[in-house]
Amino acid sequence: MKLIKIAGASLNQTPFDWQNNVDNIINAINQAKKENITLLCFPELCLTGYGCEDMFHSNGFLETSIKMLMKIVPETKGMIISVGLPIFYKKSVFNTACLIVDGQILGFVAKKSLAGDGIHYEPRWFKPWPPNVLTEIEIEGQNYPLGDMYFDIAGIKIGFEICEEAWISHRPGSELATKGVDIILNPSASHFAFSKYDIRKDFVIEGSRAFGVAYIYTNLMGCESGRIIFDGGTLIASGGKLMAAGKRLSFKDFLITSTTIEIDKVRMNQSKVSSFHAELKTDDSSIKFHDFKFPEIKLESELDNVEANLNKDHWESSNFRKEEEFVRAEALALFDYLRKSYSKGFVVSLSGGADSSAVATLIYFMIEMAKKEIGIEVFKSKFAYMSDKLEGLSETKEIMKVLLTCVYQSTANSGDVTHHAAKGLAEGLGADFLDFNINDIVKSYVEIVSNSIGRKLNWKHDDIALQNIQARSRGPGIWLLANERQSILLTTSNRSEAAVGYATMDGDTCGGLCPIGGIDKNFLRSWLKWVQTSGPDGFHNLPILSLINEQEPTAELRPAGNKQTDEKDLMPYDVLDAIERAAIRDKRTPVEVFLLMKGKFFNQYPIEDLKLWVNKFFKLWCINQWKRERYAPSFHLDDENLDPKTWCRFPILSGGYKKELQELSEIE
Repeated sequence: MKLIKIAGASLNQTPFDWQNNVDNIINAINQAKKENITLLCFPELCLTGYGCEDMFHSNGFLETSIKMLMKIVPETKGMIISVGLPIFYKKSVFNTACLIVDGQILGFVAKKSLAGDGIHYEPRWFKPWPPNVLTEIEIEGQNYPLGDMYFDIAGIKIGFEICEEAWISHRPGSELATKGVDIILNPSASHFAFSKYDIRKDFVIEGSRAFGVAYIYTNLMGCESGRIIFDGGTLIASGGKLMAAGKRLSFKDFLITSTTIEIDKVRMNQSKVSSFHAELKTDDSSIKFHDFKFPEIKLESELDNVEANLNKDHWESSNFRKEEEFVRAEALALFDYLRKSYSKGFVVSLSGGADSSAVATLIYFMIEMAKKEIGIEVFKSKFAYMSDKLEGLSETKEIMKVLLTCVYQSTANSGDVTHHAAKGLAEGLGADFLDFNINDIVKSYVEIVSNSIGRKLNWKHDDIALQNIQARSRGPGIWLLANERQSILLTTSNRSEAAVGYATMDGDTCGGLCPIGGIDKNFLRSWLKWVQTSGPDGFHNLPILSLINEQEPTAELRPAGNKQTDEKDLMPYDVLDAIERAAIRDKRTPVEVFLLMKGKFFNQYPIEDLKLWVNKFFKLWCINQWKRERYAPSFHLDDENLDPKTWCRFPILSGGYKKELQELSEIE
């Protein structure tokens, strides 16, 4: 009985942070050695970081990545290691996985199918490697195999599906199965999106069954380059059964997930799916290395108990409900963004409404969740550059006082209800709370313009202008405070508002990061109620949020007698979000969207209102693209993002759906 202990390592890397990235890899290798692991798979492009963007076309960058690889090679004695990095060959850059065995590089497998949809942009930097092509590359005076190959290590065959290659219809695994490969490695950089974990589990389990192999999937972890969140979540399956599942959305530098496989049992599974004809195929793409000696493993001590493996941290390594996924993804992303930018905290203009309150609450859970997983001392070590401010602190509210400043900025149209809610929430969470009264600033701007144009601005003729100047006057002071505190100013616009431009440019859009820019308003409101009454698993709920949840969303920019609300200004949020998905995500015409809304909401809203709202949405969408181009970066949380850089491209100038909206007006 031949047993092999195999593993995947999730890593929290940073684009071309060379020392950090190499240290994480070497520390993971050393930990794997302590756990008697023989085969360890690291994520895609883990050496450089996945999000290096156009730096992949820098000669110096590519040369440095090779130098860093050579620092890792000697650390692999007695092990089989896969490390991801870019390789330059004949005027092109390729996304590769380097297999290192017992301190020697065996070859570089190049990715054949590149991710070029949605948030991914790989074809801009890399070329796809042609199937069944194998060549050699010279590195530091030595030749190594490069291309499409698999490896024979002392009789055990290892092949690759690199990230995207497992998501396509004709997976490389089907070809590898015909060559009798025993283990498939899938080094990935798979971005977080709600409910995506289910899909990954399916292709890992099904791949192991269909190809008759042991299958290792591993992923990057954390907010790596600013927008994308990687959730980790190593998966290992064999013969159609999940053998091990790693924790997702971890705050650690690396996580190793392992299991022990019986290679003879794997090969019996191959006999169920492979044909005799396949075994007779000419084998000209394998790289053989027969000097490696697999360590002896004692069955009674090392063969993993599958049930125990899967039950360990089960809630952390399985699907969360959406509310749980959201808070954990955001908490990790905010934590990484703060420490990797070397900022000393966050500043939020806290209005007392749902959006800014959600942002403040997420920062609270960022501290709570990080402390619980990595401990207070490691937590503080991540912010060594501000050790003077964190010295002696251990309680969440103490740390919140340092890391979050909330400011309520009132005008003549602000009310006691929102002020009470903002102050109560900030103090309940432990944040530093400040009051800015900016009414005199607003009045001075209105007076300057009124005097210059020769008439007094008034609400009848200048409604939008008078609303905007209030929001815009909040910008300079809050920026000044953020600069003074060397902190990140967070904007609080949500995706629903971004779709229709319901925000004041250089007002409530001021800031360097928009944590909730990828989330619709309806979900945020339901999430706040969930946190108020239930909260994330393993953490307490926050009853203080009742101050927020009892209110109706309002910009609070018109005089109080107007009784302004967001939905009165726009449309009901459930309708807005449904229209946005149909129009933008699904690319439907105004008439098609109207018919869908008519079928979905005919019992809730008048048909004529639905037609007006569809018309309004398309007009506002088109005229506000310039705003979306200028919004602060936001975290990518699902596959409905409106960020024009990473997901949803739309022209700033367009025909504005004139013909299509005319057709809508004519439909009964």
